[in-house]
Amino acid sequence: MADADIAEDKGSIAAQELRLFIERVERLEEEKKGIADDIKDVMSEMKGRGYDTKIVRKLISIRKKKKGEHDEEQMVLETYMAALGMI
Repeated sequence: MADADIAEDKGSIAAQELRLFIERVERLEEEKKGIADDIKDVMSEMKGRGYDTKIVRKLISIRKKKKGEHDEEQMVLETYMAALGMI
């Protein structure tokens, strides 16, 4: 096999690999959109039942944090608010 043939084989393998990666990302993006739509539906249902979805999103954000991390953020927030005369 000539060097040009080897380079061409490597090029086609790389192109095939790239295509597979792109197709995987496209499938994941599609799944992500589906999940986002499901979350939107749940939030709409909650809103329809009278829940404040802004607060629910905040609660979800707080639950993701490590223990104590939220307390520290809250303390800093209150300090800043006090400095601005907001509390």
